[in-house]
Amino acid sequence: MIRYMGTRKTPDGGVLYVFIINGQQKEIRESALKQYPGCYDALPASAKAQIAANRAWLSKL
Repeated sequence: MIRYMGTRKTPDGGVLYVFIINGQQKEIRESALKQYPGCYDALPASAKAQIAANRAWLSKL
């Protein structure tokens, strides 16, 4: 079971996505979402839109 709980800022300005996965809290960086199957699908539309915007910005560099 995967449940999205929210986001948290790191001291260096990064964003961690907080999930409850099988009863344990996990804080996952955007780049590591692929390592946790189902986490990306559990994100709300607003978080997915922010990730898409970040990826679009990075592709322009």
